Amino acid sequence: MDRKTTMKAAADIRKLCIAELAAAGYGHIGGSMSICDILAVLYTDILDIDPKDPHDPDRDYVVLSKGHCGPALYATLAYKGYFDKEMLKTLNQGGTSLPSHCDRLKTPGIDISTGSLGQGLSLGSGVAMGKKLQGRGGKVFVIVGDGELQEGQNWEAVQFIAHRSLDNIVVIVDNNKRQLDDYTENICRTFDYKSKFEAFGLHAFEADGHDVCDIYDKLTAAAKSGPAAVIMNTEKGHGCSFAEIPGFNHYMVISQEMADEAIREVDRRLEASYGQID
Repeated sequence: MDRKTTMKAAADIRKLCIAELAAAGYGHIGGSMSICDILAVLYTDILDIDPKDPHDPDRDYVVLSKGHCGPALYATLAYKGYFDKEMLKTLNQGGTSLPSHCDRLKTPGIDISTGSLGQGLSLGSGVAMGKKLQGRGGKVFVIVGDGELQEGQNWEAVQFIAHRSLDNIVVIVDNNKRQLDDYTENICRTFDYKSKFEAFGLHAFEADGHDVCDIYDKLTAAAKSGPAAVIMNTEKGHGCSFAEIPGFNHYMVISQEMADEAIREVDRRLEASYGQID
């Protein structure tokens, strides 16, 4: 991977997502921002995909279990050329192809419909098993939120993945430590995710979810390790100036002025990061 190229991709995706949500006037900004760097690495450096052939049965799949953060994935797909970036302005509007939660029947590039939290990992494990049974290539990357891991269905899926030795699936945990109305620690203690996944029989890695090189290294290692999980330590609202600080940043009303300043801030931070690399 080229670090600067992927950092630029993450910044562009973040800016597209901010503008997209501003066009709607509201949305799930916190969790969308926390996965922009992860999505940039996946779609720039990891995935075996072709936007011109989005239904290739041997492609890699991405399952966004935390489906309410679809705006970040939509921004990524537009960035990659699955559809025109102008379509991002229709988010959540009547007749849109970009509904609040991901729908594979409406949006080019969406592999699995999601939104009911806690179900995406079961769906992803089914896709991985189906690929095995059909002799198909490609891996399945499932992005789950730390809040939804409080639901037991996830751990049944993890047990199934380990039991079936599904070496074509990677679980990505967006460990931003916050859920809808509080910190996960206050709602239901998460304990040590790495130890939990290992106890269920998966290889487990930890990464800085905003360091594109660390993300790439751990995802690459996980993809080669058999059934695996990568715990991405992230910050809810990361990279968006108005969303990083508030105690409640799960879902926010967003004005154009807020978005414009946040986009300028993304550019400033990218330039500062380039200077640190040089």
